[in-house]
Parts: sequence; structure tokens; C-alpha cells
Amino acid sequence: MKITVDYREQRSGIIIDLGKKGFDVEKKSLEVADFILETKDMQGNVYALGIERKTQEDFLNSIMNKRILRQLVELKRNFSKQLLIIEGDQNIYTLRNFHPNSIRGMLSSIAIDFQIPVIYTKTTKDTASLLAVMAKRMEKPSRHYSLIPKRKAPTIKEQQEYVIETLPGVGTTLAKSLLKHFGSVKSVFEAKELELRQIPKMGEKKAEKIIDVVNDEYAGLNGK
Repeated sequence: MKITVDYREQRSGIIIDLGKKGFDVEKKSLEVADFILETKDMQGNVYALGIERKTQEDFLNSIMNKRILRQLVELKRNFSKQLLIIEGDQNIYTLRNFHPNSIRGMLSSIAIDFQIPVIYTKTTKDTASLLAVMAKRMEKPSRHYSLIPKRKAPTIKEQQEYVIETLPGVGTTLAKSLLKHFGSVKSVFEAKELELRQIPKMGEKKAEKIIDVVNDEYAGLNGK
């Protein structure tokens, strides 16, 4: 994959590190973004990821002069995907005489208002390694992960309990009691009313209703 890099990143050493990792690096004078990763989806459509890299000091400076906001707006306008990298291994809240909430507020705005993800790296080599991993990831076919966990197929035992639970007045506990007493769904359906009444918490009315449901002729036979 070709990685387009703003020529001003030459001093950081990231271009050299990416070259060592085997990437074709094209240096350009970029008006928007510091790095551009391009790839094609399964349908052949080209989309680009625009990445803005800032050291911790750069990030704080850009908050003061509002430059970060203009840069993020341009990222959104020019690229289908956007990313902000903040590079440095110090506590950003203690670097300047900044109120921590000013920094938190900007980070919140980037994530919520601009919907641009932020990734933190420690050094330029760390940043180069991140870009390499991202470039390789973008070359792979897109995967779609379901947010809904797959349910296991119900066991025979669970299906049997479910069938008995559909009988009138029968809940989970009573369904299990019926199956334990009679041994199978078939035996429950074939049980006489007096036999059903022997089950704890069954009662006369429940037993009668079950017998009616199991034995009465289906009302829909005559098209009703």
C-alpha cells in the first residue's frame, strides 16, 4: 500500500521508519492531513483515511489558537475516514498552565461533535508502527461484526420444556415438574386429568384446561 506523507514529516523520522517497514512512501505538500492511506473496498470503490498527527505540545498550541478546529473541519470535508494521533509520553495535563477541563472539553468535542477517533502514541517510532498496522489492516477485506450475540440452538431438553410451557397455566417450574413426573412430552399430552392433578401446584382448573387444549377438536377445521 502507498502511504502519502506531508513532506514536513521528513524531520520526524516517520518517513524513514515506514520505508524500512517496506511501504511505498510518497512525499507531497499536503494542504490537509499529515498522512493519507488509500484503499479499495470489495466493490472497487476508493476511500481515503486522512490522519492528522500532533505532538502533545502541538495539540495544546492548536487548542490555544483554535487551529485544531479548522484542521478537523478540513479532515471531515476531504476524507471519508479521519483520525487524530496525539504523540508523546508525558502527562498532557501538566505540560502547560492549562485547566484540565479545557483539554478534556476539546477531546470530547473531537470525539462527539466531529466524530473523529483519537489514538495516542508515545514516540515517532510508535506512530510509524501504528501507521504500518493500520495500512495492513486497510488492505484486508472489510469484516462486519454483529453486535447481537448469536444464540445457541436450544437443546432437546429446553425445547421439551418450552412445548409444555405453552399449555395454559404452565410456567417453567410446573413444566419441569410435569416432564420429570411423566418422562416425555408425549406422556404429558396423554395423561388423564386425575393424573395431572397429582402434580404439585397443578390444581383442578389447570388440569381441566390442559385436557381441553390437548383433546378438543381444532376449531379451524371448518374454516373458522
